[in-house]
Amino acid sequence: MEMTGEQLIALPQQATWDALNDTAVLMACIPGCDSIDKQSDNEYLLTMTAKVGPVSAKFKGKMTLLNVQAPDAYTLQFEGQGGVAGFAKGEANVSLAPEGEGTRLSYSVKASIGGKLAQVGARLIDGVAKKMAEQFFTAFNKRASGGPAAA
Repeated sequence: MEMTGEQLIALPQQATWDALNDTAVLMACIPGCDSIDKQSDNEYLLTMTAKVGPVSAKFKGKMTLLNVQAPDAYTLQFEGQGGVAGFAKGEANVSLAPEGEGTRLSYSVKASIGGKLAQVGARLIDGVAKKMAEQFFTAFNKRASGGPAAA
């Protein structure tokens, strides 16, 4: 599955970058996120609960930041195991560019899944993935811009 999108964040680029690298902000904005623990400057362990159609699972995974070019861009590589529900892995390229008083955040995501999740159907998976990405970036935008994060 692949998806792209962008958001205009009402913050300068450095402040947007700082928020994108703040585990408290990320935890509040990732749908279903239970915990994020920083292991090193570029590696995080996380747990989250996700529901795709009839399949619901708690995922344990790892996020790794690669090709970090602060405060302009990075690649976020992720992999997670959801027990009998299956697995998810992929990467997201995130880039920031100044736009007026704010920052244009662009992203491109490639992901794959396996196990029971893959049996649910590609259309349903794509829809849920797009909805989760939208929820994350909308919540991130609100939180980073000074408002409360959306649930």
